[in-house]
Amino acid sequence: MKKQELTCDCNVIHEKVVKEVKEKIPKENVFIELKNLYKLIGDATRCKILFALNHQEMCVCDLANVLNKTKSSVSHQLAVLRKRKIVKCRKEGKEVYYSLEDEHIVKLFETGLEHINHK
Repeated sequence: MKKQELTCDCNVIHEKVVKEVKEKIPKENVFIELKNLYKLIGDATRCKILFALNHQEMCVCDLANVLNKTKSSVSHQLAVLRKRKIVKCRKEGKEVYYSLEDEHIVKLFETGLEHINHK
């Protein structure tokens, strides 16, 4: 048996619904920024960094060890994430520790994992 596709065969425009959504829809630049955010965290290495930092504040050396990557490559990815305010850092003596920027990033990352794990 074929899977039934849902289609809309009517030509009726629900003016109230259309007007309501049009009034609330953000400007184009908001969607571009949203796209760029998802693109930024869409890299597998950066996702692994976010996963690690979601569990524990870490320095570059520890992250490189966890990810089996060079310190240089991890530092590069952290710089990208830091520039876009996805991660933050704090200095303690000579060491620099990284963590997720704020609860929005934590929620964004955890919600994505939750969605994937419920499939």
